[in-house]
Amino acid sequence: MQASFRLVALDAAPFAGLFGQSEAELAAIDARRMVVDAAPGFPCRVTLADAAEGETVVLLPFLHHDVDSPYRASGPIYVRQGAATVAPEIDEIPVMFRHRLLSLRGFDADGMMLDATVLHGIDLEDGIRAMFANAQISYLHIHNAKPGCFNCRVERAEAVR
Repeated sequence: MQASFRLVALDAAPFAGLFGQSEAELAAIDARRMVVDAAPGFPCRVTLADAAEGETVVLLPFLHHDVDSPYRASGPIYVRQGAATVAPEIDEIPVMFRHRLLSLRGFDADGMMLDATVLHGIDLEDGIRAMFANAQISYLHIHNAKPGCFNCRVERAEAVR
């Protein structure tokens, strides 16, 4: 039987106040306000959708793998102004992943990477199921392969019910 999964977007709440900050306040936390000038190209980690041209986003550093292991990691993410956290259905792959080259990374319960691959977004579902075939893999991370930016976490569906 194939493992079911769910993509987990970032919670919007910690980012909501960013859009009321001045450019100087944002710069103090290494963040930048930007107006989207091309789509796709600004994938929001809260909505798991590409921002549309003309939308405002904040680009900021984010600790996406807060674990006590050598794989603790942070990197840049985009968040759309007014973003509401999405909760994709079980086994749903949002459109923003379909047109990207992605890196899929599998971790055990201790935050140690056990597997990784690069694949095209149209093959993401198969890649997720293949990694979750390994019972030692507890969760996955999806990154954009070229820039390396974190997109979201993937959990076994039974872990999020």
